[in-house]
Amino acid sequence: MIVVQLFLEFTLLSFVAFGGATALLPEMHRVVVEQQHWLDASTFTHLYAIAQAAPGPNVLVVTLIGWEIAGLAGALATTLAMCLPMSVLIYLLIDRWESFAGRRWQKAVSLGVAPLAVGLIFSGATLIAQAAGLGWRGGLLVVAIMVLNLRTRWHPLWFIAAGALLGLSGWL
Repeated sequence: MIVVQLFLEFTLLSFVAFGGATALLPEMHRVVVEQQHWLDASTFTHLYAIAQAAPGPNVLVVTLIGWEIAGLAGALATTLAMCLPMSVLIYLLIDRWESFAGRRWQKAVSLGVAPLAVGLIFSGATLIAQAAGLGWRGGLLVVAIMVLNLRTRWHPLWFIAAGALLGLSGWL
């Protein structure tokens, strides 16, 4: 029964996945942690961290959540629910959407979705930051990394190494 519930919950989530699975973190958290109590906030945050550390798409967090809740069946249910419904819908509608190319309303919809995705991703980042209990030093590191990432062409591995060293040194 829980596998069916997982499938239904994540199917609904898939229809608002503007910006990918990361943009849905607050809503996934609300459903999985606050509403259904399938996971606690700490486990949810750890699963997200594992998904981000692993190579592959961001949707991996959905698979890990399903796995943690209901094993292999849960992993398959959540992953299929997140990917399959919208894939089928897009497949069925893409020709129709393309026939409206260049129309004012289509451009408006496309432009309107971009800030929506940014806002959803920012709210997800805020949720993870709050759950991680960053403190003022962690917040300072987030801002510093954001500024450096925008102003330099340093490889992200340097930022990860710096964070790891600061954590090992006890600064964080």
